[in-house]
Amino acid sequence: MLELLLCSSVTILPDYLYRRFAQGKRFGREITLFTVWYELRWGIVLCLLLTISLITAIFYFHPSTKSATSVFRTVTILPETNGRVAETFVDINQSVKQGDPLFRLDDTRQRAAVETDRRTLAEIEAELKVAQIQVREADGRIAQAQGMLAQATDEYETRNALLKQNSSAVARRDVERAQVQVETQQGMVDAAIAARDALKAQVEFQLPARKASAEAALHEAQVELDKTLVLAGTDGIVQQFALRPGDVVNPMLRPAGILVPQRQVTGLVAGFGQIESQVMKPGMIGEVACIAKPWQVIPMVVTEVQDVIAAGQIRPTDQLLDMQNLVQGGTITVMMEPLFEGALDGLPQGATCIANAYTSNHDALDDPGTGSFKRFGLHAIDTVGLVHALILRIQAILLPVQTLVLKGH
Repeated sequence: MLELLLCSSVTILPDYLYRRFAQGKRFGREITLFTVWYELRWGIVLCLLLTISLITAIFYFHPSTKSATSVFRTVTILPETNGRVAETFVDINQSVKQGDPLFRLDDTRQRAAVETDRRTLAEIEAELKVAQIQVREADGRIAQAQGMLAQATDEYETRNALLKQNSSAVARRDVERAQVQVETQQGMVDAAIAARDALKAQVEFQLPARKASAEAALHEAQVELDKTLVLAGTDGIVQQFALRPGDVVNPMLRPAGILVPQRQVTGLVAGFGQIESQVMKPGMIGEVACIAKPWQVIPMVVTEVQDVIAAGQIRPTDQLLDMQNLVQGGTITVMMEPLFEGALDGLPQGATCIANAYTSNHDALDDPGTGSFKRFGLHAIDTVGLVHALILRIQAILLPVQTLVLKGH
């Protein structure tokens, strides 16, 4: 309507004034409701053509959308294991800090597993101390065996020396018996050393390995026990939390609730039509009017334009994709941030807004190589953005009225 009135002021109005004052035709006489088309045909045709051209230029070079939202991410409250709720610590719409407990599952089985692994670790530590004592005992046995070997060796050498001197004080049989005694004592020394080495291997390798395995098992059991206590992963507000003691929670089938992170809105995500894909560029200046901040127009800037359209996304399935299901086109996702810091303070997360983006040809107009005709067209494109800005301000004024009055609030 605003475009039609603007175009009428430079087409139909001059045509009427010419016929009224230049040709002397009077409204109600020569110009009547029945002769309006014939008398004002040039102005009406030019008005329609200009209106269509103006609307096309405005909506193409200065796109608008009602799909601008302060999107936010929610964190699903889930335990890492199945279980029955034993205790809850929060309620709906309660603010929590990171690390605050939310609820606890029944942990009888996990505590029993921790206690079992702790006792197993204590048994292994006791075995390690006993083995260390046994190593010292083995060292004593080796010393004892070595002493008996030395005594047997000395006895053998003495008797063997007497036998070589053909002394009648010793018999050959006694010398052989002494030699067997030496070999026996040597075997006892070797056996004692082997027993000590076996004990050392237990102390240095086997038992430490078992202890490490027991510590790992205890740590794993402790981790499973810790999973029964669900903590807040971030600062936020608990929503849709209706757990009570006795409820069964399954991380795959039944989440416990939603945690909405607390943060200030720092930007908006807007969806513009695909036809504006060649116009939307990072750095474009824009404006938004939000129902949650009535009668305010907030200057914005386009920071990012997503180069994919979500409507064309496909996922591998067991069925072939029928392309007619993608006939409905999606929008171009555009990220917008306030031009001035703090302009979106107080805007609730998830609030919807009306967004405009304005094409600027300032650089092209400053280029000396731009021709006169092109310069005139670029000036016209930048100028008609004023119409869209005016429309946004009218929408900002009427939006509360439409919501509170016309929609029967």
